[in-house]
Amino acid sequence: MSPVVAVMVLFAGLSEAAGRILPLVSRRSGMSPPIVVGLLLIGTTVESVIIALWPLATWTLAGLMLPAPPAGPALTWTPGLIAPLLLAAILAFPLLGPLLHLLLLLGVGASLVTPLTAATGLNWWAAAGCVAIAGVGLAAVVDAVRRLFARILATGAREPFT
Repeated sequence: MSPVVAVMVLFAGLSEAAGRILPLVSRRSGMSPPIVVGLLLIGTTVESVIIALWPLATWTLAGLMLPAPPAGPALTWTPGLIAPLLLAAILAFPLLGPLLHLLLLLGVGASLVTPLTAATGLNWWAAAGCVAIAGVGLAAVVDAVRRLFARILATGAREPFT
């Protein structure tokens, strides 16, 4: 991953995390700034990792559908592919337009389909299925992580894990 793409992935992750955390901060006015910053850093890390893993998970699913593993380099983000996702993260915070967010994510997913079909030889619909399954699976993982942290914060657990 090039440095430009890595920075774009981090900005997309930061924007996604801010879109999830700002409503929480607005509802709970008593949250201290260090907790908010910590949540933002954790959220940025999780969202950035999930965004970075989307092409790799798609490539892995496509490899499972083929009789032989695909030859050549794995599918990765390029500035042209990640730019709409960065735009989606910036423009479509959950409170400002979940439908717009979903439509932009569908557009980004569709843009991953063409390089996947070229690299693997799968037809367009099979490649689209791989992209969709990978995206939904990663979204389920990030949702589980969010729920875990929400449960930990709701219980007020402040003692170290042993």
